[in-house]
Amino acid sequence: MTIRLYDTSARQIRDFTPLNPGCVSIYLCGATVQAAPHIGHIRSGLNFDIMRRWFAHRGYDVTFIRNVTDIDDKIIAKSAEQKRPWWAIGYENERAFNQAYDILGCLPVTYEPRATGHVPEMIEMMRELIDRGHAYAAEGNVYFDVRSFPEYLKLSNQDLDGLRQPAGEGETGKRDPRDFAMWKAAKPGEPSWETPWGRGRPGWHLECSAMAHKYLGRAFDIHGGGVDLIFPHHENEIAQAKAFGDDFAAYWAHNAWVTMSGEKMSKSLGNSVLVSEMVKRWRPIVLRYYLGTPHYRSMIEYSEEALREAESAFARIEGFIQRVVEKAGSVEPAAEVPPAFAEAMDDDLGVPQALAVVHTTVRQGNSALTADDKEAAVARLAEVRAMLAVLGLDPLDEHWAGGSDRGEDLHGVVDSLVRLVLEQRQAARARKDYATADAIRDQLQQSGLVIEDTPSGPRWELGTR
Repeated sequence: MTIRLYDTSARQIRDFTPLNPGCVSIYLCGATVQAAPHIGHIRSGLNFDIMRRWFAHRGYDVTFIRNVTDIDDKIIAKSAEQKRPWWAIGYENERAFNQAYDILGCLPVTYEPRATGHVPEMIEMMRELIDRGHAYAAEGNVYFDVRSFPEYLKLSNQDLDGLRQPAGEGETGKRDPRDFAMWKAAKPGEPSWETPWGRGRPGWHLECSAMAHKYLGRAFDIHGGGVDLIFPHHENEIAQAKAFGDDFAAYWAHNAWVTMSGEKMSKSLGNSVLVSEMVKRWRPIVLRYYLGTPHYRSMIEYSEEALREAESAFARIEGFIQRVVEKAGSVEPAAEVPPAFAEAMDDDLGVPQALAVVHTTVRQGNSALTADDKEAAVARLAEVRAMLAVLGLDPLDEHWAGGSDRGEDLHGVVDSLVRLVLEQRQAARARKDYATADAIRDQLQQSGLVIEDTPSGPRWELGTR
């Protein structure tokens, strides 16, 4: 029962050995709350929710920290653009992220610290780093001296001589252009805090080093985040924390992106798909299935077709569950998952292989139903529920069955029914039976639905009756 994880710093899969037997501590870089979340943002939360669930299933006591970056260049720029207080933008989008995590079935984190609530800890860390000769103040800024830390760039495997460090506006007084800002001098109209080196605000990287230290101590098990954070963010976190005297993270786990046309989904590319909009068109449990079931280190190329395939695959699971419940009544999850499922999850969270075990078990259960073997069907459902619980996808769980917004669940049911009718309409058009196709469209419109034919297929929405 050894869990094995791919460690970015070692560039290989390693056996997981906790620092404290029976316990696992995880720090996940969470949201920068300058905007509402798209499905690319939320994938990381889903992947690490599954990791956390699997550790808990294996009997570990999990401490899971996911921070909120509520002050940075992007939030300040958005504040100026919208002429709204920076903190109002942060609070609004922090709520949007938490709503997205909740609606997609993520368990509550142990602690969710905000950057702005930990400025004293950041000042303490900077003071110690300056005293140790790893940082210096210049023109109101505080910089980390990268040449003072020989292990710098070990995580990202880069060469210091060829490094081009991302730099923000106003970062003046650097001794070396590769040094990075821990603290930024105050500018007119920007939020700022008083420090021994003048008023200013945190640099992005300092926030996580300080918060990880406060909530998890000098050493913890796993640090997670998206692959785009390896450099500069995580590299700079390591430099600060270890130069401060912490052992920091024993393992580094990074999830891949959600892409569109081969590009990372992002606000700047204008290709993001907001969670709040997606759950109007797709049942949240289907969206979780789509985002959570590929391997966490594999890219997901977004497409409507892929979501429809996910919907169909999950419908097969739900259909089996419903048939057994109708025949046998309530069935509790099994205490243990099938060995093949556990083996897949132990091997670097192999969710695709684990999901194959789910579908195999569903097929076995359907065969038992066909043979009128109620006992075998119930046993298979108990196993399926245990496996789905690990993935956060058990439709009989209170979150999905009764704890979520019934309006959204109803929308999903209606969507499935409308899609079935639209498929019949498409079939009629394909055989050039336009009278039947038009009659189906008219009947849907009389029911209060507006049907739009698009290049990617028909779409529907509620109209006014």
